[in-house]
Amino acid sequence: MTAATLRAGAVATAIRHHRLVVVLRRVEPRERLLGLVDELVEAGAAVFEVTLDAPAAADDLAALRAHLGRRADGRFLVGAGTIVRPDQIEAARQAGADFGVSPVLDLGLVAAAIGAGLPFVPGAFSPTEISAAWAAGATFVKLFPASAVGPAFVRELRGPLPEVELIPTGGVDGSNAADFLEAGAAAVGIGGGLTRADPATRRSLVRSLVSGGR
Repeated sequence: MTAATLRAGAVATAIRHHRLVVVLRRVEPRERLLGLVDELVEAGAAVFEVTLDAPAAADDLAALRAHLGRRADGRFLVGAGTIVRPDQIEAARQAGADFGVSPVLDLGLVAAAIGAGLPFVPGAFSPTEISAAWAAGATFVKLFPASAVGPAFVRELRGPLPEVELIPTGGVDGSNAADFLEAGAAAVGIGGGLTRADPATRRSLVRSLVSGGR
């Protein structure tokens, strides 16, 4: 599997289409996780990331995959987030992850993910890190923490690095998500801005973002 193949594949295409990755960090217990995802699916969300920073996270990911697989209303993606060690790539694959995400740029992790055929989104912050991540074969690059630089950073970076596809994450919410997309981001990752919001706010934000990609 090559980086170009992963970038042109069904997973990357779906992420570009839906424009929203819902980051599910330590949403417990599992019944709450599944119920929250059902609510978000009804609003239009289709791409989810379960972070592997809790003891039962891999099991939660597998359970969510099975849960969504029983629905008849669409094709859903479930990725593994907060990957910081090589063994977590295999854990993600065993749990059925469609893609992997890391908060940092570790070239060894990028290479291991590509070798395993797993679309991978490493984290980067500076233009140098972002360029290095893309050159290493990242499927997308996670701009993290995105709120520290804002949408203008994405817009300016598109000038010298137009080929790099960014997913701003970290501090992205209803106040800036649309601005990041308008600035040229391929998608946005939103965690607390959705999981800690009230149901009406969640539905409104999801619908406003995914509707623009359809």
